[in-house]
Amino acid sequence: MTDFNLTHSDPSTFILMGIPGLEAAHIWISIPFFMLYIIGLLGNFMILFVVGKEQTLHKPMYLLLCILSLTNIGSSTSVMPMALCVFWFNLKGITVGGCFTQMFFIHMFSAMQSAVLVAMAFDRYVAICNPLRYATVLTNARIAKLGLVGLIRAVVLMLPLPLLLSARPFCANHIIPHTYCEHIAVVKMACGDTTVNRTYGLVVAAVVSVLDLALLVLSYSLIIRAVLRISSKKAYGKALNTCTAHLCVMLTSFTLFFFSALTHQFGQHVSLHVHIILANLFFLLPPILNSIIYGVKIQELRDKIFKYTCRR
Repeated sequence: MTDFNLTHSDPSTFILMGIPGLEAAHIWISIPFFMLYIIGLLGNFMILFVVGKEQTLHKPMYLLLCILSLTNIGSSTSVMPMALCVFWFNLKGITVGGCFTQMFFIHMFSAMQSAVLVAMAFDRYVAICNPLRYATVLTNARIAKLGLVGLIRAVVLMLPLPLLLSARPFCANHIIPHTYCEHIAVVKMACGDTTVNRTYGLVVAAVVSVLDLALLVLSYSLIIRAVLRISSKKAYGKALNTCTAHLCVMLTSFTLFFFSALTHQFGQHVSLHVHIILANLFFLLPPILNSIIYGVKIQELRDKIFKYTCRR
C-alpha cells in the first residue's frame, strides 16, 4: 500500500494517509477515537432530545445550548467517519470535490461554534447585567436570528477556502498526511505560488479567533464588574453559578483550539503523528466536555435528563 501511495497520481482523487508512522497501530488508535465520537454524539443528542421534549426548557439559554450541540455534532461528524474508514477499512481515497466539501464543513462548524460561544456570553451578560430586560431583549426569535447570523458569517468566511483552492492545479503527488482534508495540508499539494491561500487561511483564523475572544473577554469583564457590585452573598453566588458552565465550555474550547493551532504553527520539533492526534482530539473532546459540563452544572437540565434516563 505504501508503494501505491507514493506513486499515486490520479488527478481526481486525493489519498488520506491517516497517521503516518503509526499505520500499524491504526486499529488500536481507532478504538478510543470511536468511543469518544459515540459518547459525544450520545451526549449532544440527549441534550437536543430533552430540550425538545420539555416545554419548560424552551428558553434562550437552552436554545443556544441546542445550537452548540448541533455544531458539536456537525464538527465531529465532518471528521470522524472518514478517519474511521481510513483506520478500519484502509479506504484512503477521497475525491477532490469530496475533500473540498469536507474542508469547508470542518472550518465552517469551527467558526460557527465560536460564534455560538459569543452569543452564549451575550446571553449571560444580559441575564446578569440587565435581568429586568432579559425577557424582552433575548426572545426565542432573536436567538434564532443570532444563530442564523453566526451561520451566515461562518459560510461567508469559510467558503473561499475551497473555492480558492479549486482554481489551482495540483502537483502529481496527491498524498495528504492526515486523517482529514485539513486546509494547509491541501494547500501544500498545490502547484505554484500559494501565498493567497495561506494568507487568507491565516487571516480568517486570526480574525475569527481574536474577534470572538475579544467579545468574550468584554462580556465577562462587564459581567464580573456587575457581579462585584452585588452585596447579597446569596445573589452573588447565584450570579456566578449561572456563568460557570459557559465559562468552563469557553475555556476548554479555546484552550484546545489555541494549543492545537500553536503546536501546528510553532511546534517544529513535535512529531507529525502528535500534530494529527491533537487535531483529531480538538474535534472529539469539546462535544463530550460541553454535554458533561452543562449536564452537571445546570440543575434544571440535569433533572430533566435524569427524568428520561433513570426511569424504571
